[in-house]
Order: sequence, then C-alpha cells, then structure tokens
Amino acid sequence: MKQYAALITLALPLLSVAMPVNASEDLAKSNKCMMCHKVDAKGMGPSFKEIGAKYKGQDGAAAMLAKSTLEGSKDKWGKMPMPAQKADPANAQKLSEWILSL
Repeated sequence: MKQYAALITLALPLLSVAMPVNASEDLAKSNKCMMCHKVDAKGMGPSFKEIGAKYKGQDGAAAMLAKSTLEGSKDKWGKMPMPAQKADPANAQKLSEWILSL
C-alpha cells in the first residue's frame, strides 16, 4: 500500500505538467488578457475566436498577433486601441498560436 502511495505522489506532478487542461486560457488569465477579451464573446476588445477567425491561415499571423500584444495596435478593431502589454515574448507567441487555433 505504501508503494502505491509513493507512486501516486510522484506521478501527480508529472500528470499536471504533461497534460495541462486549459493551459492557454490559463495563460491568458495570468497575463490579464481576460480583462478586455473573452474567449467567445465580445468584451472591451474582440473575442479571441473573432481574432482567430480574422487572421487564421494568414502567413505570419501568429508573429503579427504577438507583436500587437507586445507593442500595442490601433485601428484593427475599431477606435479602441490595444495598449502594449508587458508579457514575455514567448508567452505572447503561445497565446497568439492558441488564439489562431480557436
């Protein structure tokens, strides 16, 4: 019985790393993206699904979205500008790829 408990104790952290349930949505939440955006409904900014649909299939779309996240943008979705975000560039790229996958 003790052997199984030790095995479970060792395996649980590996499962959480190997199989994140909503890693990208969690990453969006931890970077405060959800203050202005929602996954499938318009908030202060467009939904992530709207963004993904607009740019899906375009060459360089993930890099362009990551750049917009890091440097900000304006006139892409109306008059409301997207302010530059203090995010790790690698995380901005991961978020952009996730958005395009929606």
